[in-house]
Amino acid sequence: MVGKLDESLLQDVGPFRRLDRGQIREILDLATARRFDEGAAVFREGHPAERFHLLMDGVIRVMRLTAEGDAVTALHIPSGQLFGIARALRRETYPATAVCARECLTLSWPMSLWDGFVDRYDGFAEEGYRTVGTRVGEMNARLIEMATQQVEQRVAGALLRLIDQSGRKGQEGIEIAFPVTRQDISEMTGTTLHSVSRLLSAWEKAGILASRRRHVTVTDPRRLELIGEGR
Repeated sequence: MVGKLDESLLQDVGPFRRLDRGQIREILDLATARRFDEGAAVFREGHPAERFHLLMDGVIRVMRLTAEGDAVTALHIPSGQLFGIARALRRETYPATAVCARECLTLSWPMSLWDGFVDRYDGFAEEGYRTVGTRVGEMNARLIEMATQQVEQRVAGALLRLIDQSGRKGQEGIEIAFPVTRQDISEMTGTTLHSVSRLLSAWEKAGILASRRRHVTVTDPRRLELIGEGR
């Protein structure tokens, strides 16, 4: 039970925007709240899909395994979104691993409730399946990028997406609001750690970004955009 959480927490969150406070209260009363440390896995690829989740705070890194067994970061999910909705894909197992890029707070429900939520709550199905479509589109876009773009474009594009999703303005520029390493960027872009390190070092010298202690700040977004466009 999650009686301490107020209905207002979900009023502006996708699947719940069309619901009244009474309906939101019903959903909260069926939820389990949990806090995860940075680096913890909420669920793992291939495991039985027993629960679906709403990210209340934090950032989720979605990772998949290649045929060779290497982990690849497919995308990042910001707060306020559903994830782990395997039932919407008609799957019995999770298609990817969800890792906390920083400390996360989630609400979750038994997967057995998904169909009932879709049938009962106005807008839940539409928003839920829109989320699925958006994620599939993002992953397909990443595949196209890796097949058609140069390394510089892919790395620039990945950094631009991160500041768009979770950037916060500071004195130096726009900081990615969660820890991100060069290895993380390598996994996101399908390139080598050496190539990422070389690029970030060159961009730091050029004043395009600053990188320290697993935090990246983009100091010149326009120049990074031009690199992403291949210009």
